[in-house]
Amino acid sequence: MGIFDAMRAQGHEQLLFCHDKTSGLRSIIAIHDTTLGPALGGCRMLNYPSEAEAIADALALSRGMTYKSAASGCDYGGGKAVIWGDPATGKSEALFRSFGRFVQTLGGRFITGTDVGTVAADFVDSLAETEWLVALPESHGGSGDSSLTTAIGVVSGMRACLEEVFGDDTFRGRTVAVQGLGKVGRHLVGYLHEAGAKIYGCDKDAAAVERAVAEYGIAPVSADGIFDVECDIFSPNALGQVISAATLPRLHCRIVAGAANNQLAGGECGEGLRARGILYAPDYVINAGGLIQAADELHGFNRDRATRKAMGIYDLLKRIFAIARAEGVTTYKAADMLVEERLATLGVLLRIHLP
Repeated sequence: MGIFDAMRAQGHEQLLFCHDKTSGLRSIIAIHDTTLGPALGGCRMLNYPSEAEAIADALALSRGMTYKSAASGCDYGGGKAVIWGDPATGKSEALFRSFGRFVQTLGGRFITGTDVGTVAADFVDSLAETEWLVALPESHGGSGDSSLTTAIGVVSGMRACLEEVFGDDTFRGRTVAVQGLGKVGRHLVGYLHEAGAKIYGCDKDAAAVERAVAEYGIAPVSADGIFDVECDIFSPNALGQVISAATLPRLHCRIVAGAANNQLAGGECGEGLRARGILYAPDYVINAGGLIQAADELHGFNRDRATRKAMGIYDLLKRIFAIARAEGVTTYKAADMLVEERLATLGVLLRIHLP
């Protein structure tokens, strides 16, 4: 599929290719939908196998941000940036200043911050070139680490799932298999441990696994073996498309709920989960805590307010589960229905000119 065909199929407005010879920057900024407001979404740095995969990731992630913002009640559109490079060796002041300059050319149409492969400190360099940044370190006027708020939202969403499946939203006596022990996964494991859950975990970073074992006593498993763990909740918190035709039959859980974006390799995987009686918490709903924090920051950050809104993911998921039951559809389809209704309703309202 050509680029314009892919944009048309997913409803994108804009795709920008940003290159700087001096710093070596290769970046793609995707703006999906600005019906509700400026596009808001993080900047991911990843050593993509190919240009086509970098483009596909930017398109998919930016669409997810539109739906995430709309579902969580934030008046922002969806966007995403990717930097094609190795986050372990490819970062420099020049790279992030160059990236900031490209963001500035959009004049506030796109607002960005951390994502997989980037941290808040990276964007301190970008701050010299653009004002359109969120989730900066608190020492630079930002709200700090958004992964903490994301984890709070995921825990609240998990509680909604437990209540839906078992009629009780407590973690004590429950088993959770956590895939990914990085920025969000580490906080998530801490909350689950405190709540009394038994935790299995994996990560490609051996140091992250060792830290989680030492701090929280998790049971470590291999990256591949995590799919075979008998558990109540399987929690993807790394990269996307982990629920696929190959992995779905291996799951031994009642719930899939985690912070990773684009967890399903395709719509048929959502149908497959439903057919197996596994409740799926739509990823862009349950992982919206980071976006909630970033959106709150744009209006004068208040951590208590952002935390309360992230905890409201519990009620939002319960509403989605009710729609799924009433309409006889998957939970991810029910979430899409809720979002598309909001976009359609407010899209008409926002076309009314105000002086």
